[in-house]
Amino acid sequence: MSKQVDKLVGLLRTETWGLHPRLHAVNLAASLLPRRGSGEKRARILTLAGFRIGKGTEINGVPRISGRAGLLDRLDIGEGCSIDVDCVLDLEEHITMGNRVTLGPGVMVLTSTHEMAGADHRAGEGVVVEPGSVVNKDVAPNTRVGGIPATPLEVLAPS
Repeated sequence: MSKQVDKLVGLLRTETWGLHPRLHAVNLAASLLPRRGSGEKRARILTLAGFRIGKGTEINGVPRISGRAGLLDRLDIGEGCSIDVDCVLDLEEHITMGNRVTLGPGVMVLTSTHEMAGADHRAGEGVVVEPGSVVNKDVAPNTRVGGIPATPLEVLAPS
């Protein structure tokens, strides 16, 4: 019986990871405000939820915030900051923004990572392309590339 309970608890944790009822409620309230002209009010709503946000900070649009449990403690935004529309804040780890920092539209602040899988998990002749890269020519098999334009960064073990 204990193994079944442990399995059920593990399943519930997996299925509810990233579910933050308070954050969803705050996002709903913040989304009711106009995208522009309500930045300080939106910042105040996020402060009431538990995030630490300095005075005079404006948040235009509702940022997409994600992370594991306890994410309210992993965001510190200074005074007089501006976060524009469609920004993403990944709070797997702590993000600290100083005073008078500006994030333009669509900026992504990512703190999570993962280990690159072995050769048996790679597709496309074992090629790995780094995020944000632009591939404009063929890439040799079992190679990790990155940059604009993408250049070889590492030769990977073949499958």
